[in-house]
Amino acid sequence: MREHGEPPAPSGYTPRLPAAEIERVRRWHEDAYRFRKALGEQTTDYLGLTLVVPPEVQPITPVSFLLGEAVLAEVREEDRVLDMGTGSGVNAILAARTAAEVVAVDINPHALEAARRNAERNGVAERVEVRHSDVFAAVDGRFDLIVFDPPFRWFAPRDLAERATTDENYRAMTEFFRQARRRLTDRGRMLVFFGSTGDLAYLTRLADEEGFGREVVARLDATRDDWPVEYLTFRLTP
Repeated sequence: MREHGEPPAPSGYTPRLPAAEIERVRRWHEDAYRFRKALGEQTTDYLGLTLVVPPEVQPITPVSFLLGEAVLAEVREEDRVLDMGTGSGVNAILAARTAAEVVAVDINPHALEAARRNAERNGVAERVEVRHSDVFAAVDGRFDLIVFDPPFRWFAPRDLAERATTDENYRAMTEFFRQARRRLTDRGRMLVFFGSTGDLAYLTRLADEEGFGREVVARLDATRDDWPVEYLTFRLTP
């Protein structure tokens, strides 16, 4: 049985980070995992929303605003929006402040329930359709805007809640990029959030291979354990 955090290299993804960097990321992940396991239900005020996040769902983090503010700036009234991996529903709800039609999908049933309740709590339930979907499996039609906040880590998740932060061998992220282009309308674009505490080079490689133009619309540089890290929101266009 393989050790957590050291999965075999799958087809399409091989970790190319130095061993010391992999170990550092793994340590950070373990610290965050223990912290999250100790959390109970969280009620958060965020960008004008009140969100209740159960312990099985990814909480709002100090860098979440880099994507949330980009959503608010990007979404248009006439857009059909897809929030991929919606979690507590936060970005779907932000989009629904402006857009009349938002589809929010997740694989975690706790996230789906949280997203529905938070959409009701914030007065946009009639604009947000919540669906259970593994990437695009239960998604139909095309979208003017797709929002994606993928798990940063490529490790094997130990439980349902950890799937919000780990995507084994980046299976879901790879599948997302392989299909995303044909899920966009002629004026479609995507907002994707990621950071160097994951394999950022792999994400940008996927985007480049699928022919997406890439623009950084939000960025935060920080230091963690004396190591520089960066968090970015990309605006991607075919």
